[in-house]
Amino acid sequence: MTKEWEAGRLDSDLEGAAFETLAVRAGQRRTPEGEHGEAMFLTSSYVFRTAADAAARFAGEVPGNVYSRYTNPTVRTFEERIAALEGAEQAVATASGMSAILAIAMSLCSGGDHVLVSRSVFGSTISLFEKYLKRFGIEVDYPALSDLDGWKAAIKPNTKLLFVESPSNPLAELVDIPALADIAHEKGALLVVDNCFCTPALQQPLKLGADIVMHSATKYIDGQGRTMGGVVAGRAEHMKEVVGFLRTAGPTLSPFNAWVMIKGLETLRVRMQAHCASALEIARWLEQQPGVERVYYAGLESHPQHELAKRQQKGFGAVVSFEVRGGKEAAWRFIDATRMISITTNLGDTKTTIAHPATTSHGRLSPQERANAGISDSLVRLAIGLEDVGDLKADLELGLAAL
Repeated sequence: MTKEWEAGRLDSDLEGAAFETLAVRAGQRRTPEGEHGEAMFLTSSYVFRTAADAAARFAGEVPGNVYSRYTNPTVRTFEERIAALEGAEQAVATASGMSAILAIAMSLCSGGDHVLVSRSVFGSTISLFEKYLKRFGIEVDYPALSDLDGWKAAIKPNTKLLFVESPSNPLAELVDIPALADIAHEKGALLVVDNCFCTPALQQPLKLGADIVMHSATKYIDGQGRTMGGVVAGRAEHMKEVVGFLRTAGPTLSPFNAWVMIKGLETLRVRMQAHCASALEIARWLEQQPGVERVYYAGLESHPQHELAKRQQKGFGAVVSFEVRGGKEAAWRFIDATRMISITTNLGDTKTTIAHPATTSHGRLSPQERANAGISDSLVRLAIGLEDVGDLKADLELGLAAL
């Protein structure tokens, strides 16, 4: 960056700024054009002033852009904003949430290492570890998410990572993050938390003791179901390894998707507040409905981890799952009878979605794996959007009438 680019005050001083301010302004570095909105750098490569300048940048001797597979100004803005919101030293963006998990495992683990993955995770996460990473000599075991004694007993001398979703998909199960971090650190392992369901607006795992936090930014960070992306955040020493993996393997977030997600972050806090308020009302309402056997939502006083959720989260999220009487056939009838809610497996959208986890998001798991994860055939998952709650209840009543 040349001197004329740095003259005057084009950028904001954000020292001591609050979450909402960081969500709107963090990471932005304006060009000499003085643009108020974030610039979109749709370029694959960058020009250099001299051959020596190019060599120095490629060697990492001087800062600057090299190639958009791993350095891009728009993506950098998104990364720095996420880092600011999560309280991380550095964040690294990826093409999807699953590529974020892959990047963590491939950059921080080697053949012969042992990884503990909660059995209460997204179905594709289990498939990634079980079907693919095991091929490269990584050992994997699956403790119950909330069983701290089980985690402690499962750790081996070669355990490198503990990986959890908290809250989990789709049952809203939690783990005591500070306690699990202590267990990991006592044995020299790292704790990785998938914070997709809460986002940094509701939970900041790094401040609770976790070493690495990751997101499927496709969900609430975008917030409108438009693009795909992922992000990993933590200490610089770990993120350096993740950057190295991206530089070589290339599961890179596109500048356009990064720009869309930057704009999503600007409304993250207010959206999450609205999502949570509607989800709590729907969960309480579902608990009172005939035909609904059980509701899974940590905001309910009946949830066994309600107090833990209050302690480590600023809200309870927007995913409400419930079991209906009658197994898969009844669950499908319920879903098919709705007329407004979108039948799709994505979540984090302004539009409410409904899905049958046993045959979609967790459909590739074996029956035993689904049972271990608590995914029954009668389970229905709602991801509450931003519609009128009365309209949502009216649509869900059509599903209830079909039971």
